[in-house]
Amino acid sequence: MTAHEADRAPRTAAPVHTDKVNLLGLTRPQMEEFFLAMGEKKFRAQQVLKWIHHHQADDFEQMTDVGKALREKLARVAEIRGPKVLHEGISRDGTRKWVFEADNGGAVETVFIPDGRRGTLCVSSQVGCAVDCSFCSTGKQGFQRDMTSAEIIGQVWQASRAFGPRKNLGEHPITNVVMMGMGEPMLNYEPVLSAMRIMRDDLGYGISKRRITLSTSGVVPKIDQLSRDLDVSLAVSLHAPNDELRNELVPLNRKYPLADLMAACKRYSDAITHRHNTITMEYVMLRDVNDKPEHARQLVKLLKGIPVKVNLIPFNPFPHAGYERSRKADILAFHKFLNDNGVLTTVRTTRGDDIDAACGQLVGEVKDRTRRSERWQASIFHRTEQPDSNAAPAQ
Repeated sequence: MTAHEADRAPRTAAPVHTDKVNLLGLTRPQMEEFFLAMGEKKFRAQQVLKWIHHHQADDFEQMTDVGKALREKLARVAEIRGPKVLHEGISRDGTRKWVFEADNGGAVETVFIPDGRRGTLCVSSQVGCAVDCSFCSTGKQGFQRDMTSAEIIGQVWQASRAFGPRKNLGEHPITNVVMMGMGEPMLNYEPVLSAMRIMRDDLGYGISKRRITLSTSGVVPKIDQLSRDLDVSLAVSLHAPNDELRNELVPLNRKYPLADLMAACKRYSDAITHRHNTITMEYVMLRDVNDKPEHARQLVKLLKGIPVKVNLIPFNPFPHAGYERSRKADILAFHKFLNDNGVLTTVRTTRGDDIDAACGQLVGEVKDRTRRSERWQASIFHRTEQPDSNAAPAQ
C-alpha cells in the first residue's frame, strides 16, 4: 500500500455478535441519547457509566441502584461486551501485555508499563496498520480493519479489571494512556476520539488531558481537526530529519512531507490550552541509517521554533527486520548534541522486550486485506534464497 493509498484504505466495520447496543463504547452524550430514546431520564446515563467504568460491571444485574424493570429492559436491548482476553504475559520488568480477540477473529495487543507511581497503558486502534513504516513489526502484518470505540476503550476496561476495582479516581495503576499500539489512530479518527473522551470523562476514567497522548505518523489534516475537537497531548512518529530518508522509513511522508507536518505541529501547539503544550517527537534509532551527526544537525534545524521533546527509541528488533539498533555510543552522542543545542531529549528505556511488548514489536493477528504481509514474506524468501555471488561455481 502506497502512502497515498494509506488514508484512502477502505474501512470495514467489525461484525457485531448481536443486534444489541454495546454500551461500553458510548460517550456520556451518546449514553444520554440512548436512555432518552428508551423513554428514560438522562441521569440513568451517569449511573450506568459509573457502573461500567468505575465498577467494571459487565452484567446489568450488578447495578443495584437501577430498578429491576430497567435492568431487565436493558438486558433485552443492550450489552456490556469487552474484547476477549486470548493471552496475558508479564515481563521480568513488570510490563504486562494482553492479546485481545477482535470481533472477526483477528487479534490486537495492549501493553501496560509500570514506572514508579506512573502506569502507562499503550492502546491499539486498528487491527494491523495501513501506514507500513519500514522498521515496525506491526506494519509488516498488513491492515485488516478499524476498531470500534467499544473495542478501543474495551482495552482500558479489561486492563482495569485485571487490577481490580478502583477505590477512587485518584488511586489506580493506570495513570496515563497512549494511543501508540497497533494502528494509526488518525486513520480511525471518530472511534478513537470517542474512546479518548470516555478516558477523560470523570464518569469514565478521569484521566487528565495531558496524560492522554495520541501518536501519529503525520496525518496532517487530522492533527488540525484534533486541535479543534479534543485537547490531548500529541506525539509524532518522526524518525527522520529530511524528506528523502523519511519517505523511506515512513511512507506517509510522501503525502504529508516534513514542512507540512512541522507547520501542523506548530499550529497544534499554539491551539492546545494546557500548560504542557510540548509535542513529543518519537525517533527510533537505526544503526547507520538515521543516527549520524548530520542527522542530529538536520533535526535541530527542523524542530526550531516548535516546543518539542525528542524521545530517542533504541530500535527493537524483530525477525527479518533489515535494521539494527544504533550503537550505544551513537545514541548517547545524538542525545548530547540535541540537548546541547536546546532540544530537550530523552532516551526511552526498552521495556517488555522479553515478551515482545516493546515499541515496534506488537503484531497481534491480522487477516491482511492489503496483501502487504504476503509481499513482505515473499521478499524475505527472495533475499534468503539468493545464491552467494562469492561462492565457487558448482562442479
